[in-house]
Amino acid sequence: MKPHANPGVQRRFLIALALTALILIAEVAGGLWTRSLALVSDAAHVLLDLFAIALSYLALRLSALPPDDRHTYGYHRLEVLAALANGLTLLVVAGGILWESAERWRSPQAVRSLEMLVIAVVGLLVNVAVAFLLTAKAHSGTTQRIDLNVRSAALHAISDAVSSVGVIAAALVIAFTGWRQADALASALIGLLILLGAGRVLRSSLHILIEGTPEGMSVFEVGEVMAGTPGVCEVHDLHVWSLCSSHVALSAHIMHESGDPRAQIATLRDLRERLELHFGITHTTVQIDEANCGQGTPVDTAAVAGNPG
Repeated sequence: MKPHANPGVQRRFLIALALTALILIAEVAGGLWTRSLALVSDAAHVLLDLFAIALSYLALRLSALPPDDRHTYGYHRLEVLAALANGLTLLVVAGGILWESAERWRSPQAVRSLEMLVIAVVGLLVNVAVAFLLTAKAHSGTTQRIDLNVRSAALHAISDAVSSVGVIAAALVIAFTGWRQADALASALIGLLILLGAGRVLRSSLHILIEGTPEGMSVFEVGEVMAGTPGVCEVHDLHVWSLCSSHVALSAHIMHESGDPRAQIATLRDLRERLELHFGITHTTVQIDEANCGQGTPVDTAAVAGNPG
């Protein structure tokens, strides 16, 4: 199984780290100066962005390490653990922002709307640049799935870019109408946005960690393709799961119509080619049984008899 070595993506992470650190300094200073809760909330989000990108970069480097005696699959799962940690930190910051926005709604404070606007626009531009860096050509694996670790880090930057739009809108409302609660409202919307993003990342990472069927893939369809392979008369004990977002593994038992070892080897080769072609599955373990081993439900081969795949 190939490691996640991708120097191009790693360089983008380093640039994204530098840009995120700069905008964090600007927004913390600007938030304290303008007394804007929305800007401070966005700065808190940027701080988590910095942590998320650093954690994702570390996971990216470690996942590129080759397998060893203690980790025969390599370190691909570190990608998923980094995504899970990012999702949990997003939950924490969303809760804090929502709490503070409720307090600010009850007791609005005066803010320097013009300075707030300028800082938010700069933040928006930087966050868009970071999101582009993390998503441009950030693909891995034969099926070109976007790495969940990279996607979770990019989600931080994208949601923060949208947050900056909210801060800009609040600054404009305050500047033209004097309605101070706009600052608290923008903060609450930022908190909700972060909460939704955290839910998506947590759902995807937990699904992989509990070895669920890869998203967008049907075990029934995989079984149909296998059962339609010439020479296969039964498929049972079929399992498909993700090691990480870009590596899918499969194990199955089949019964073969012939006892000829050469015919069986040809069928196994055909199975591997079909699974990679149809589903992008490259890590397969297929066992040939003389009789049904009693594990798992057999695929209905009659329904796919004669199917050339």
